[in-house]
Amino acid sequence: MSTIVFIDTRGEKLPKAAQEAVTYASTLAGGPVTAVTFGGSAELSNLGAQGASNVIVARSITTVDSQQLTTLVAEVAAKVGATTIVFVHDATGKAVAPRLAARLKAGHVAGAIALPEEGRFKRNVFSGKAQAWMEVTSPVKVVSLMPNSIAIAKGDGTATVEEYAGDLGAARITVKELRKAGSGIPLPEAELVVSAGRGMKGPEHWGPVEELARELRAATACSRPVADMHWRPHHEHVGQTGVAIRPNLYIAIGISGAIQHLAGVNQSKVICVINKDPEAPFFKAADYGIVGDAFEVLPKLIEAAKKLNAER
Repeated sequence: MSTIVFIDTRGEKLPKAAQEAVTYASTLAGGPVTAVTFGGSAELSNLGAQGASNVIVARSITTVDSQQLTTLVAEVAAKVGATTIVFVHDATGKAVAPRLAARLKAGHVAGAIALPEEGRFKRNVFSGKAQAWMEVTSPVKVVSLMPNSIAIAKGDGTATVEEYAGDLGAARITVKELRKAGSGIPLPEAELVVSAGRGMKGPEHWGPVEELARELRAATACSRPVADMHWRPHHEHVGQTGVAIRPNLYIAIGISGAIQHLAGVNQSKVICVINKDPEAPFFKAADYGIVGDAFEVLPKLIEAAKKLNAER
């Protein structure tokens, strides 16, 4: 019996979620695991610090072709006799994990949020309003891990890297255009997020929001109406129809707290809401709340953050 972990490492740096998944897989296995990936990251050997003994990389695959990637993981799983396959619960994992589970006739846990207890996996249901425990009885298990669910291991190992030499067939997906989200911390990986809504009254007033995010070393986000009005780029939209996030701290500025927005952020460990309307629904979900005008509160928060940074 063995455990493998599939990760998406197409960027220059190893994604935080990928390191979490390797840590999770090695903890499940109780020892080193095999990582399977694609793309051209130059830091793959560093995954040894999270418990990977070797990394098998298919550099010929440059885009998310779920059929090719399913074949890749299935062949590696058969080669090493894997009984547990771990994914990141991101766009790539959502495209490949269900296909692999169907091919291997394996039980599938989508969006695990913790290590299993007594053989049962914990995951969120009903947009995070409840949690379910799942027991997988099939010989092979496929588990996808929600980002920010486990601390990254900090070992000193180094993984060996080998090229995948098999034939994955012709790609069925052609990428015609690639738009990058830009610099900054990717929202799914962010531990701190500063978000704002229509209460900022226009894109020209976003300077203080970005300044607070810089001082806190946080990612920036926004509500759906803000993205729809093109005040902010769409990749910053968090909510049920945007990016679902699970940061340690989520600061919501001038956002009323509609249920669709809450569905994407209610798994944040701490929620702080700033709104001048004391009846804003978001206060019911908040751990901390400030009733006040954002244009008066933000400068004070920025000043406090600068003072804190100066004392470090």
